Amino acid sequence: MFVNPFLRFPVLRRLSTVTLVLGWLTWAFFPGFAWASELPAAEQKKIEALIFGVERMTDAVFIRNGKNYNAPAAADFLRRKWEFHRSEICSAADFIDKVASFSSTTGKPYSIRWRDGTERSSAEFFRAQLSLLERRSVKQSG
Repeated sequence: MFVNPFLRFPVLRRLSTVTLVLGWLTWAFFPGFAWASELPAAEQKKIEALIFGVERMTDAVFIRNGKNYNAPAAADFLRRKWEFHRSEICSAADFIDKVASFSSTTGKPYSIRWRDGTERSSAEFFRAQLSLLERRSVKQSG
């Protein structure tokens, strides 16, 4: 016969009540702490614009773990990786740092090589693109 240890030992019963109350208070007053909060719409649009920018590239290849990928394949990969890590992403800068810069499997940085042979880290490329997006946004709202 199974006997619940929380009922048998008063210390465990009290601990379980405290744990439940703390869990409820955390959820009630800090919902973003208990579950990842929703990504702000402006940040989501920036991320989508960054990925769309890669998807439209015709004169470059995306290099991931030593293999070349065309623009549509790279964009598809970034979308899938973003979806997988969505709970960790709070901004476009987070997307660059946690999704678009390096392989979470090997730790190797991603890069982009243009037709003329110029190669640039994807982190550097995406930060420059994000900066352009944010400057355009300020100009349009100002």
